[in-house]
Amino acid sequence: MLKYIKGHLTSIDGIEIYPIISLIIFFAFFVGLIWYIIKLDKNKIKELENMPLNED
Repeated sequence: MLKYIKGHLTSIDGIEIYPIISLIIFFAFFVGLIWYIIKLDKNKIKELENMPLNED
């Protein structure tokens, strides 16, 4: 089964760009997420921490 998939994928021209694109998207997402968390307001973090404890 793996030989069939590998053989089929090697016959497609330009297929090698897709893993590179997916790695860039994956990396950019997590860098953006870390940047968002670092820039998040500390008061907002406290509000979100106490959210499960509020009985409103």
